[in-house]
Amino acid sequence: MEKLPLAVDHIPEAKRHIYDAEPVLSARELVITFGRVVGLDGVNLDLYKGEVLAVIGDNGAGKSTLIKCLTGAYVPDSGSIRLEGSPVTFRRPQDAREAGIETVYQQLAVIPALDIASNLYLGRETRRKGVLGSVFRMLDKGGMEREAGQSVQDLGIQTIQNMGQAVETLSGGQRQAVAVARAAAFGSKVVVLDEPTAALGVKESGMVLDMVKQLRDNGLAVILISHNMPHVWDVADRIHIQRLGGCAGVITPQSHDMGEGVAIMTGAKTLSG
Repeated sequence: MEKLPLAVDHIPEAKRHIYDAEPVLSARELVITFGRVVGLDGVNLDLYKGEVLAVIGDNGAGKSTLIKCLTGAYVPDSGSIRLEGSPVTFRRPQDAREAGIETVYQQLAVIPALDIASNLYLGRETRRKGVLGSVFRMLDKGGMEREAGQSVQDLGIQTIQNMGQAVETLSGGQRQAVAVARAAAFGSKVVVLDEPTAALGVKESGMVLDMVKQLRDNGLAVILISHNMPHVWDVADRIHIQRLGGCAGVITPQSHDMGEGVAIMTGAKTLSG
């Protein structure tokens, strides 16, 4: 599968080496329809390790449909997806998770009554070693708390210290941090963030954006879906623009300003003119 052409002139020199490698996730000619409604019309995408690829588009442009195809929530009618160069077919979200793709949806899948460590290991609880774990099926709560603390520390989160604290006592930004930390802990290849700063204040949004940058700096490939253009231009390395079920183009914050990006997104301007 050939790589999509890149506007290398607009990629900062310090980041150009990222795009010399093979994409960690690639999609070619993805098509999906819902009756007579075209969700995706031949969409291509390349995502590289160590970059933040933002996906923007107006309502109905197909950005959520694209992400759902990449993460197993939808199965495209045609087209192909490759992960680290190998063809993959995701029939369900669990398939994508097992392959190393984690998604944090706008509706946070956290259980407020449980503590932070329990939420991080929800559905992936580890048992104690030896007979206590194998026979009595006792959970390794201490180990999970230590690993949870390390995951939070790796993202540079300073506002969460006690892994035994109930999630319901956390602020909106801290809850988002827990969800992102869980994705980072288990998403070995790709982390997808769906509107991570929606409904957050300025300070908490800044904390989440710092986490996005840290995920990238830790070597993960990040897809960011957002309607907040200043946030996109702040953290994205490249910006994939969806329009009417297709890709209207891929730009960078260096090649186009926010006004130009929105104009391409709405159809007021094309990438070539």
